[in-house]
Amino acid sequence: MGKITFYEEKNFQGSSYDCSSVYADLRIYLSRCNSIRVESGVWVIYERPCFKGFQYVLSPGEYADNQQWMAFNDNVKSCRILMNVYGSDCKLRLYERPDFGGQMVECSDDCPSVYDTYKLREAYSCVVTDGAWIFYDLPNYRGHQYLLERGEYKKHTDWGASSPGVDSFRRITEF
Repeated sequence: MGKITFYEEKNFQGSSYDCSSVYADLRIYLSRCNSIRVESGVWVIYERPCFKGFQYVLSPGEYADNQQWMAFNDNVKSCRILMNVYGSDCKLRLYERPDFGGQMVECSDDCPSVYDTYKLREAYSCVVTDGAWIFYDLPNYRGHQYLLERGEYKKHTDWGASSPGVDSFRRITEF
């Protein structure tokens, strides 16, 4: 299992809470979160209870303020550890239309700019055949994050995006 510690204030100050499993509602333990230590495991934290809202994927390390994990606010209300993350064996197929239509590109590496690399302006559907991935709505791994695990995503709303803009993505390869 993994371990993550949430702190209410920046620089690991204020009240804290240690987690080592899935929590659908952290509100009873924390009113806000401004810094995090990830001792082990890859974690997904969510801005709302029950794994809703903006999501952020954190690998082991120290995040002294919420800007380091690209948070839009100080809300962390649920979390879960990623299980079954399998090293570097990652593959996905991106499609320019819903229901796996239009141009398709197959990927097995990180991509800082989908347009520069594949000339795709939008990705409406996706199949993750191996591993787990993070999609970003801006180039160079910035903006909103969307976690995609093994499976089929017939439309962009299936991975939680409000628009089909995928401008960069990367593999999750650390445990």
